[in-house]
Amino acid sequence: MLKVIFSRRMFVSFLMGFACGLPLLLTSTVLQAWMKDEGVDLTMIGLMALVGIPYTLKFLWAPFFDRFTISSLGRRRGWLLVAQLALAFSIAGLGFSDPGQKPVMMVCAALLVTFFSASQDIVVDAYRREDLADAEQGLGSSLYINGYRVGMLLASGGGLILADHLPFTMVYGIMAACLLPGIITTMLTPEPLITEGKPKTMKEAVIEPLAEYFSRENALLILAFILLYKIGDTMASAITTPFYLDIGFSKTEIGAVVKIFGFWATLAGSLIGGVLMLRMGINRALWIFGFLQAISTAGFAFLAHIGYNVPVLSGVIAFENLTAGMGTAAYAAFMGSITNKRFTATQYALLSSLMGVPRVLASAPTGFMAKHMGWESFFVFCVLVAVPGMLLLLKFAPWHPAAGKKV
Repeated sequence: MLKVIFSRRMFVSFLMGFACGLPLLLTSTVLQAWMKDEGVDLTMIGLMALVGIPYTLKFLWAPFFDRFTISSLGRRRGWLLVAQLALAFSIAGLGFSDPGQKPVMMVCAALLVTFFSASQDIVVDAYRREDLADAEQGLGSSLYINGYRVGMLLASGGGLILADHLPFTMVYGIMAACLLPGIITTMLTPEPLITEGKPKTMKEAVIEPLAEYFSRENALLILAFILLYKIGDTMASAITTPFYLDIGFSKTEIGAVVKIFGFWATLAGSLIGGVLMLRMGINRALWIFGFLQAISTAGFAFLAHIGYNVPVLSGVIAFENLTAGMGTAAYAAFMGSITNKRFTATQYALLSSLMGVPRVLASAPTGFMAKHMGWESFFVFCVLVAVPGMLLLLKFAPWHPAAGKKV
């Protein structure tokens, strides 16, 4: 067991997770704080979630990554190196935008970041699925998520703390340089060996992954579940930075408490989730973790009700991140387990694209909703919208002894 945990494959899963997590909040949390400092309207801040559209459409160009090999590094590593280099330059470029005076330039720069970040996600997800044995998917997903959270912590927690002392241009430059460990990992790790072959034509790369997936029982219900399972949690977290600032917390408090303190709870949650899944199976894990996620969202409503209180903030964040880590571990392991290795990039991109829809489309009006509903009512609403995703579990993942089987 220890040999597997400390293997090269698990270490690479962690480092690639770090590289994927780093860019995500640079176009949301950190950018929201920058926009808030520049006096941008709250509605506009909420609408900036739309720059994450590439995360929801990445399945459109994923077949290119399944079909073509562009360098001697191999099919996965070659594309990954290109995406990572382009991503580093685009993050640095975003730092030279001006949210207050040149919003169009900021939007274009942010879109480049999300496009290359989404491309990196496609290849990393495919690499992880192909590099890990089936029995290692759960543990590998947990370590990937932990690495992802370390990257998010560095970008958001570290970025916000730095922003209290440095210009945002320098902050984004530092974040771009932090992609170096991911680039080095790509250069050194071996290309995964695939015995199933790869698509020989673009038609095969585009059509066959979809045809194979939609031939399965409950295929549409699984897509609906992926779309809705975390929608309440996602909508709530999309606008939390302005929420914390509005009720009186400083950027340093947000960086220290929300990001750094919450980070450890997320790591614990993902690891606990991975262990519990071995015992209870994926179905029961999805039920329990989903219920806990909904309860944790209600904690934000409680914080909105009582106002500025650092100990309560710490408790709310600890529970929210703990349950989010558990839920995401089950979520990622579930999606990885149902992909066909011949079309890993395309099928995983399709599933994870749907996972990203709430983060972009459902999150876009959150600023408008919070502005007109008030913070407390808004977070109560987020709890209620989690119910449909839970009810879908009745169809394809009921609570029964055979919960661990594949769907």
